[in-house]
Amino acid sequence: MLWPNHGEIEMRSIFNGFGVCALAVGLTLVAMGRAEDDKAKKIPLDKAPKAVRDAIQGRFPGADVNSIEKETEKGKVVYDVELKQKGRKYEMDIQEDGTIIEIEKEVALNDVPAPVMQALKAKFPKATIKEVMEVNKVTGKRETPDHYEVTIETADKKTQEVTVSLDGKSIKKEGEDKDKK
Repeated sequence: MLWPNHGEIEMRSIFNGFGVCALAVGLTLVAMGRAEDDKAKKIPLDKAPKAVRDAIQGRFPGADVNSIEKETEKGKVVYDVELKQKGRKYEMDIQEDGTIIEIEKEVALNDVPAPVMQALKAKFPKATIKEVMEVNKVTGKRETPDHYEVTIETADKKTQEVTVSLDGKSIKKEGEDKDKK
């Protein structure tokens, strides 16, 4: 009967241990890299790609750009742009190649659809509405309303962002699963 000597067993254990450690370190580095990718990085307008600057100018000529953040979403670089044009606040999500994905438009309280206001009042009866943004998905030059993002101040003075469907039937607080009213 042949038995491996003790030295061979110890060496295999050591190498297997190194392999496990190397794998753990590698996975940690990958996770750190992804976490780093997910962080938004503010950049000046002149450091944004020309295609992004052209998309902003083409859609909102003469607008004042307040901020641009470079983000990675689902492995793609996206520029989150906040701007004002003629006193109205807008936000845009633009891909590196200049493709506009989404445009958010500030909406005056008296222009918010009744079902949305009723849903907000039912869900947050003592809250104050601070801001309403109509979120539009963009395909080419066509904008299609998708939902509303509403910033409220609760009775205990906490600020909360809430997503409301166009018909007011679905309300979701930031960071939670869909919640029917």
